[in-house]
Amino acid sequence: MMIDRAMILAAGFGKRMRPLTETTPKPLIPVCGKPMLDWALERLAAEGVARVVVNAHHLAGRIEAHLAGRAGVAVSLEPEILETGGGVKRALPLLTEGAPDAPFFVINGDAVWLDGERPALARLAAAWDADRMDALLLLQPTAAADGYDGPGDYHRAADGLARRRGPEERARYLFAGIQVLHPRLFAGTPEGPFSLNRLYDAAEAAGRLAALVHDGRWFHVGTPEALAAAEAEIRRIDSGS
Repeated sequence: MMIDRAMILAAGFGKRMRPLTETTPKPLIPVCGKPMLDWALERLAAEGVARVVVNAHHLAGRIEAHLAGRAGVAVSLEPEILETGGGVKRALPLLTEGAPDAPFFVINGDAVWLDGERPALARLAAAWDADRMDALLLLQPTAAADGYDGPGDYHRAADGLARRRGPEERARYLFAGIQVLHPRLFAGTPEGPFSLNRLYDAAEAAGRLAALVHDGRWFHVGTPEALAAAEAEIRRIDSGS
């Protein structure tokens, strides 16, 4: 399936990345010389995504200036920070204009990944099935997640459905911050801030939360130290050493 619209989440404060984020929004911090936001934009353009919405709150003027004049890219300003779910809901009129039932990509503004044999976005689009899914998450094996040492986020069943780990569990996969969502997920959601996790849980309860496992590299860039480690590893891969 062709998915031709997307949202990039770029409104957060990036507190763990301080002091860098005191003057620069986290999505504009460069990784190997390229702002993280541009990593996502370039991947979307390569897949033919013609409509992209980027939300902004923290240092929003920097985001607006960076995106000024880019065809097909709109900024959704948030006077108050709306969290992930509220941010997407505010942007829905821009995302769904002319196609109210069209699925769309949502990508974290600090997602840094390297594709496997096929681009991750192309694999997600090919795996999307609106008849049985409301959300399709890209998962990364925790054992192959650079810079990550947490307990994981999700289990994945043989039929491709995802289940959030319990409080005392460890899960094999973490959520990579890349996904496909259907607009119907947002029906009945509140105004103001709320997390996309609320919608994942609702989709899971309905048996409509699916997952695809990433077959490339994924980098945790939550702190300045993790950023430096990710840059070093990406440069090593690029050099072929």
